[in-house]
Amino acid sequence: MPHAMPLTEAQRAALLSDHPHWNLSPDATAVSRAFRGKNFVHAFAFMSAVAIEAEKLNHHPEWSNVYRTVEIRLTTHDTGGLSDLDARLLARIEELAAQLNVE
Repeated sequence: MPHAMPLTEAQRAALLSDHPHWNLSPDATAVSRAFRGKNFVHAFAFMSAVAIEAEKLNHHPEWSNVYRTVEIRLTTHDTGGLSDLDARLLARIEELAAQLNVE
């Protein structure tokens, strides 16, 4: 598997512009977002779908789940910040949220 490529400042800005619900960390090394399912099972189904995509990329999010809320944080520890893997996983997470009707 190829190494992660760090995002440039312009790529990071474009990512956030394309996905305004995601928040950049104060140190600009990560992005995060909270998602809300209809209930616990719905939120867990979303997490399971994201887990499958993360495994395909061999790039795993930092996340937590409390009842129907799933909080996801993306960063690439190997690059010390955001990478192309984060951008790819973020886009796939957004697609899954839309498909599964997760807000």
